[in-house]
Amino acid sequence: MRKLKEAQPCACCKRCVPLTFHHLIPRKLHRRKGFRRRFTKEELNIGVHVCQKCHRGIHALYDEVTLGTRLQSLEHLLDDELLGGHFSWVAKQRERA
Repeated sequence: MRKLKEAQPCACCKRCVPLTFHHLIPRKLHRRKGFRRRFTKEELNIGVHVCQKCHRGIHALYDEVTLGTRLQSLEHLLDDELLGGHFSWVAKQRERA
């Protein structure tokens, strides 16, 4: 998990905290033939910078296959009802640098 040391706004909760990189198509799926045929190497490595709490919530609520097939863009992540509730909760948490 790549971390950015300086605090920046999270793509999901908008808190200004240190961020991690979330692959929109989980790296675990990059080896699968279906994903390699469907996406280029560059597309497989697209991601967003999110805070650790949002990142943990994304992976706690959904498995890799669901993330790679249904939630493969920031818009889909933000539009998801379960994740939206989690991001709202995280947005209310205290920011730590």
